[in-house]
Amino acid sequence: TAANAHNIKASIIVEAANGPTTLEATKILSDRGILLVPDVLASSGGVTVSYFEWVQNNQGYYWTEEEVTEKLKKVLVQAFDNVYQTSQQRKVNM
Repeated sequence: TAANAHNIKASIIVEAANGPTTLEATKILSDRGILLVPDVLASSGGVTVSYFEWVQNNQGYYWTEEEVTEKLKKVLVQAFDNVYQTSQQRKVNM
């Protein structure tokens, strides 16, 4: 909230709940140069793995845990990079 945003000492905050940061707090954190990773991006791993399971079940072909982890990392890193680059180009918070 805006009441405690000035007291945060972290340089990066990853939202772990649905909409946990108020708009006022987001503005304060952004103005302070604190990177705020939005909840929809931070929690996308579970949804992505569920999609991988659906694909595997439809194909009847199953990946190893290592393959799933590799595919997940590729998707999440690309998603983060895309969101981060867009936020930087448009000068908006993530």
